[in-house]
Amino acid sequence: MSTILLGVTGSIAAYKACELTRLFVKGGHTVHVLMTDAATQFVSPLTFRTLSRNPVPTGLFDAPEEWVPGHISLAERAEVLVVAPCTANVIAKLAHGLADDLLTSTALATRAPLVIAPAMNTGMWDHPATQANMRLLESRGATFVDADTGDLACGTSGKGRMAAPQIIYDAVMRTLAERQRGGEK
Repeated sequence: MSTILLGVTGSIAAYKACELTRLFVKGGHTVHVLMTDAATQFVSPLTFRTLSRNPVPTGLFDAPEEWVPGHISLAERAEVLVVAPCTANVIAKLAHGLADDLLTSTALATRAPLVIAPAMNTGMWDHPATQANMRLLESRGATFVDADTGDLACGTSGKGRMAAPQIIYDAVMRTLAERQRGGEK
C-alpha cells in the first residue's frame, strides 16, 4: 500500500495520533512516525514504534537507517505527510519554511501532499496569524482537516479540538486516491 509519514506535535491530542497510527497500519499502509520533542512529553516514542512497527526518530541528527540523512530518506519515500495533531507553532513553521527539527525539515524536503489536523486552544485558533498561516498553506496545496468544537484540555470550550482519527484517516485516503489518479509516485 502507501507509505505515510505521520508527524506528531506537542499537544494533548497526541494520544489520538496513536489511534490514527493503528488505523493506517490496519489499512495495510507503512507508517513512519516523526515526533517533535514536545510531542514526546505527551506520548512516548515506544508507543508509536509498537503501533507502527517502525523506528520513531525524534531528532534531526538521529543516526539514519541508510547512508542518506533520515529526514531526506523519509521525505523521498513519503506518499503523504500527515501532521496530527498540528499545533499553531508547527503550522507557523510549515507556513514560513522553518526547518529546525526532524518534522519540519522532512516537511520542507518532501514533495508529498501535506494533510494537517490542527489542535489548539480557541484563542490560538482564532488568532489572525494562525488563520493567515493556514490560508498560506492551503494556497500551496495543503489540506486541512477542520478542527472540532467542544471541550478543550485547557478547561474552556470552543473550536480547536483535533478531529476524530477516523475523519483524518478518511481525508488522508482521499488525498492518496487523488495522488494516484494524478499519476504521481
